[in-house]
Amino acid sequence: MIRIAVDAMGGDRGPETILEGALDAARQGGLSLSLVGDEPLLRGLLASRFDRGPLEIVIVHADGVIGMGEPPTAALRRRPGASVRVAAAEVASGRAAALFSAGNTGATVMAAHAAFGMLGGAERPALAAIVPTRRSSAVLLDVGANVECRPQHLVQFAAMGAVYAHLALGVERPRVGLLSIGEEETKGNELTREAHQLLKAGRLEFIGNIEARQVYAGGADVIVCDGFTGNIALKICEGLVELMGELLADGVARLGPELAQAVGPALFDGFEHRVDDAEYGAVPLLGVAGLALIGHGRSSARAVRQGILAAGRFASEGFIGRLQQELASAGVLHR
Repeated sequence: MIRIAVDAMGGDRGPETILEGALDAARQGGLSLSLVGDEPLLRGLLASRFDRGPLEIVIVHADGVIGMGEPPTAALRRRPGASVRVAAAEVASGRAAALFSAGNTGATVMAAHAAFGMLGGAERPALAAIVPTRRSSAVLLDVGANVECRPQHLVQFAAMGAVYAHLALGVERPRVGLLSIGEEETKGNELTREAHQLLKAGRLEFIGNIEARQVYAGGADVIVCDGFTGNIALKICEGLVELMGELLADGVARLGPELAQAVGPALFDGFEHRVDDAEYGAVPLLGVAGLALIGHGRSSARAVRQGILAAGRFASEGFIGRLQQELASAGVLHR
């Protein structure tokens, strides 16, 4: 049975939400759990609020938690027993197959990096999100692991994103686009201009620069950028999805009760399946030599469930080994 180490203390909504989603995932996916956090608190919650039934659950005590607004480097140094660090150690030791956390993103990235190390040839980890497009889906990375990058890092992100698109989305030859302020190769800042030339000379299916308005058009299967830019792009998408959902609900309500009841479920089910970030639940941290999935701080129980189920699927498919193998055969990652 695949075991997932869950940072039960991370996230904006508290451990109750994490436990609810984690237990749902364990039941649905046939997973076992290592719930990492304040042991007395977690035991009390499990006893008073949740039916754990026959699930295989281990509680691993952690004597601290990294707050969402804390600087990760200083916080991890002050609290070596923080829940996200203990959860990463569970994976590094082999007691668990994957880490899931909806806590402080920077702290989770640093804890995973320190515990797992990097895959051969990768210098920086990158968070890879699946975003909806007009055609199907695409991989956007980095969406928050690296605020500052060098051109060769963007090339490595592109290579890892292409492998991820192949393994997760089934794209045989992923088309890679570089997010910039214009399609011409002379557009952008020094980072994007130099990265463009490296990608142009490389082995990937590089289609050139794409502008922000083209991200969701479906012309590229992988969109690469630094983590600062990618995080903004992703959160703009999330905000737009929320607005579209509200506008859709308003429009359906104007149809009247009978018609709204007839067409509403079909409209909303299709809409949520394509664009709701809770459908995916978490994004993988690519480049580290261990499996880590990071959820949004505001993750609902449904998002937690989906993220942990994704961690279980990736673990069962040997995702890290396959990623390393395909990157090595592609010959695109070199120090």
